[in-house]
Amino acid sequence: MQDVQKYVPDTECRNPISADIDVIETVEMLSIINEEDKKIALAVENELSHIANTVEVAERTIRGGGRVVYMGCGTSGRLGVLDASECPPTYNVAEDWFMGIIAGGRDALVKSSEGAEDSAELGVNDLKAINFSKKDMLIGIAASGRTPYVIGGIKYAGSLGASTACVVCSKNSPIAKTTLDTSGIAISVDTGAEVITGSTRMKAGTGTKMVLNMISTGTMVRLGKVYGNLMVDLKPANSKLVIRAQNIICEITNCTEEEAADFLTKANNNVKAAIVMIKEGIDLHTAEKRLTENNGLLKKCIRNRQEIT
Repeated sequence: MQDVQKYVPDTECRNPISADIDVIETVEMLSIINEEDKKIALAVENELSHIANTVEVAERTIRGGGRVVYMGCGTSGRLGVLDASECPPTYNVAEDWFMGIIAGGRDALVKSSEGAEDSAELGVNDLKAINFSKKDMLIGIAASGRTPYVIGGIKYAGSLGASTACVVCSKNSPIAKTTLDTSGIAISVDTGAEVITGSTRMKAGTGTKMVLNMISTGTMVRLGKVYGNLMVDLKPANSKLVIRAQNIICEITNCTEEEAADFLTKANNNVKAAIVMIKEGIDLHTAEKRLTENNGLLKKCIRNRQEIT
């Protein structure tokens, strides 16, 4: 743990641009924050190849019956839980396809539990508690890149032969090294010094959220959860989503609103099945079978049918 203690992340350095932030006008203060935020997308861009590799491994993991597990502490952990929790309603997938683990458990989502991040053993125990196995993928998240809780989790995942990756916001970090030692993928987004020194809920948090958006969204796209840029696998769980589902059906099939509503009901609220039923003139059972045969890829399913006919 000695190297971790000596390592000073970029996120802990003072930012000279905001040195006088406590004595300037409010609009100038906000302008500084805004200017610093503009740098984040470029920092993420530098890691696109590593993010792409992570998406491809995540896709293989889920297709192989495994889970993608985010693990982090504080803001990093909360962002992981947030990203994972938004996948089921957006893409109508099982709740364990993407999972979020935060040091200190669910209470840490709303109350500080920063001390938990210092225990590598706790990271191991939390993975054991969900029966983490070599079929799963672990993505460790830590702005500083040095959190013992995450390091412990990555080492344990690697010892099982599971796929690993990390999202950190500092260069040459211990977590990135640990991940690479397990033959994993290190995503190191260099967000630099924070406007408020060490306040990683700011630039580092924004950069982390952008990367997690890419990982989960990219994985869902590759798994056939969209058609073009339409979320055809959404779960119509409320009136807003029912209307969105019907609009998507109309957009793809050129049917009327009434027909969209009718077929959505016939398809038991399965948007993709309703679309295949309309486009191909088949019943629900045949539509579901065809979707299964094409790994849920709606565009491929319809194209294959059109090529046959």
